[in-house]
Amino acid sequence: MGFADVLDQVGGFGRFQFIHVALLSIPGLLMASQNLLNNFTAGMPGHRCSVPNRTSLALSHNVSLSELSDAQILQAFIPTADGSRLSKCRRYTEAQWHLVGTNVSNVTEADTETCPDGWTYEKTEFLKTIVTEWDLVCALGPLRRMSQTIYMGGVLAGAIIFGGLSDRFGRRALLIWSHFQLATLGTCTALSPSYLAYCILRFLTGMSVSGVILNAFSLQMEWIPTKSRTVVGSIASFFFTVGQVVLAGVAYSLRDWRQLQVAVCAPFYIFFICSWWFSESARWLVLNRRSAEALKHIHRVARINKRPEMVEKITLEVLESHMHKEVQSSTTVFTAYDLMRTPVMRKISVCLIFVWFSTSFAYYGLAMDLQKFGVNIYLVQLIFGAVDFPAKLGALMALTFVGRRVTQSACLFLSAIVIFANIFVPAELQTVRTALAVLGKGFTSASFTCVYLYTGELYPTVIRQTGMGFSSTMARVGSMAAPAVLILEDVLPALPSIIYGGSAVLAGILAIFLPETLNVPLPDTIEDVEEKWAKSKDEGDAIKDQGQRQTVAMEDMKENPEVDGKATGLNAL
Repeated sequence: MGFADVLDQVGGFGRFQFIHVALLSIPGLLMASQNLLNNFTAGMPGHRCSVPNRTSLALSHNVSLSELSDAQILQAFIPTADGSRLSKCRRYTEAQWHLVGTNVSNVTEADTETCPDGWTYEKTEFLKTIVTEWDLVCALGPLRRMSQTIYMGGVLAGAIIFGGLSDRFGRRALLIWSHFQLATLGTCTALSPSYLAYCILRFLTGMSVSGVILNAFSLQMEWIPTKSRTVVGSIASFFFTVGQVVLAGVAYSLRDWRQLQVAVCAPFYIFFICSWWFSESARWLVLNRRSAEALKHIHRVARINKRPEMVEKITLEVLESHMHKEVQSSTTVFTAYDLMRTPVMRKISVCLIFVWFSTSFAYYGLAMDLQKFGVNIYLVQLIFGAVDFPAKLGALMALTFVGRRVTQSACLFLSAIVIFANIFVPAELQTVRTALAVLGKGFTSASFTCVYLYTGELYPTVIRQTGMGFSSTMARVGSMAAPAVLILEDVLPALPSIIYGGSAVLAGILAIFLPETLNVPLPDTIEDVEEKWAKSKDEGDAIKDQGQRQTVAMEDMKENPEVDGKATGLNAL
């Protein structure tokens, strides 16, 4: 008997669980916007050095400007980078009027300078981004990518901090705070007066994103019956997928980065208000010696699920008797060290480190530089979001009928195969390369769907949030490392793909060693984990030993058909 039996008694997956899952999943529509926002707020538009306007030129140059087009004026001021495209970072120190109207595009001996009058930006894809706001081009170009790394650093810090705090202070309290922090700091980011202020606010926003994801996931899983976990986990991930499509539409409509920032963060004020409705995890309350409070929440669930008779039947004594073993084991304060202290927990944690890292590493390596595909960025975002629907639907079917372990490993192996295949596609076949990248992104998205559910099922209640925080910390490390690996393209163009694919292969191998959790009740204590899966291993070894003994016995029977004068085995027939 355990908490799963209590859930069944108060209605299983009833009206409360439906409302609960819906309210926790809806913010996922904007979670994708937070992680992928940098593609649009830090978009790099076409740019060149600014040139003096016609009035200034008429006063300073003895040239008849009325007969010159804008393109001819640019020809006199801007050198070309490769014979056709205008240089993005240099201009002539003196106007080269003799080039106008000729086929000569460059004067190699002419002096050039960095853009003294700033830059002029194209406004076909973006009206205003942080790049155009603070001129993050040319020498300052790396700051554009650094802003995403800083944001992911915040997500990493949030995974570490909020994971531990949630196990200590509860899921609901940390979720409410995370919603408020995300709403407030996210909208304030749109008011950033400088790049430094922008990065600081994005870092803090990233922390709150981890708080929302981790606590929403745990609140979902800890109020859901065992048989419904797969469907609920997959539905929640579908909201994230829809959010990617929504981001493409919102970004296309609002091409000013400040407006876009407000649009994806302000709704969290509504989520903050709604989050007060949630019930704290009864599992967590009981394990933290707050059984009376847990009982109130269970009675509330029973009423909402139209099972009022259970209010009288489920008393404090009944609840504690169901979870007596878990309560006795919960007197210890758990830390991240406990994730590695015992054999089974150590094996689980080590394997999940690589699975989370590699999944995020490959995912953000593909999803965070959409402009490199040479296609309209809004269309690419739409396609990258849409591919997740069939990918996650396939993951849902596999998780339900095949199991967690095989699905997780298969997603990683398939993503590696696609990444490796892209190495051999010529650069001029851009459509094929984009299609393979979309396919690889689909497999990594399916891997994310699986690993979120799988991790929540592998770690026990007493340390689930710490485990989720620890595991997702490695995902954040992967998301921070992914852009840095692209620098290696200068050494060998195929090297980033080799690293992404090799990492996925290693994680796929390690995923095979994780225990299967399909239709297995959630563990509540570390002892549950050790007993459940150590026992499974022992039973497997015992069956293997028994099979070996039977094989030896059969061979003995064939060689010695009579024992003590009597025929034995098949020879007795």
